Amino acid sequence: MQIFRGFHHAALAPACALTIGNFDGVHRGHQAMLALLRNEAQHRGLPATVLTFEPHPRDYFAALTGKSDLAPARIATLRDKLSELERCGVDQVVVLPFDQRLASLSPQAFIDDVLVNGLKARYVLVGDDFRFGAKRAGDYDLLDAEGNRQGFDVARMMSYEVHGLRVSSSVVRDALAAGDMPQVERLLGRPYTISGHVIHGAKLGRSLDCRTLNVRFGHEKPATSGIFVVRAHGLAEQPLEGVASLGVRPTVEDAGRVLLEVHCFDWPNTLGKEGGYGKIVRVELLHKLRDEARYDGLEALQAAIHQDIADARGFFEAQRRGV
Repeated sequence: MQIFRGFHHAALAPACALTIGNFDGVHRGHQAMLALLRNEAQHRGLPATVLTFEPHPRDYFAALTGKSDLAPARIATLRDKLSELERCGVDQVVVLPFDQRLASLSPQAFIDDVLVNGLKARYVLVGDDFRFGAKRAGDYDLLDAEGNRQGFDVARMMSYEVHGLRVSSSVVRDALAAGDMPQVERLLGRPYTISGHVIHGAKLGRSLDCRTLNVRFGHEKPATSGIFVVRAHGLAEQPLEGVASLGVRPTVEDAGRVLLEVHCFDWPNTLGKEGGYGKIVRVELLHKLRDEARYDGLEALQAAIHQDIADARGFFEAQRRGV
């Protein structure tokens, strides 16, 4: 899969089949849309292309107005979104910076400058609630009319439901906020996953008898936080069971940065004590144990961590027994 920042690249295909959206989480509704896009692209001999935005448009407007509550909680980092888009068979992703220039484009200018002249779209697939252009003034009818006039096909996919529930990024965020990881897995069609490079931390876990791998979550407002039972991929031939904290570590740090700290029960001897640094790991969050908490000192924190480890081990044992 090719990834482009903007559409002024010689390597960008001279024409494409396109869909447009934020694709936060790449949930089952997104996956159904991407499957339809890929099918249409193959029939037309065009690359299946996704146009997405970074930051999220609502992030941009929240920062512009100083109202942080307007920004949506982020389900996935850009890395994980791109990884899932590739897994869905997308050929090209164009990431547009959502800035003042893009936000101020009229619907007609968005069609002319971005879709026609920029991406040279020959087929455009959108969702049933798709809006575009300044003040979200553009809609499907306008896009369809312009497609007829300018020579590109336009299609609309209606909502996708799971057990009668319309799947959307908002519904996934609600399930994550509630810590309902089985529901999240049903909506995503896979376990909820965070990936990234293992970075150096404060090494505090060593003094607490609980070594951890640290992965930065590249957004200040994750859709979930707390203590989770996890399975980590990328460190050994088989995934490693463990427990993890996702959040801002209120007992030991006030920096506000979001980290995923993973403690694997059985550390591979082949890695050595320092062998995890720099590796790209993929961590599945399987079950939420509890929320983050602030403790009165490291002794209380250590006791809570060891209880979390025991609870996480119990979760896996119950799974193996089929309980």
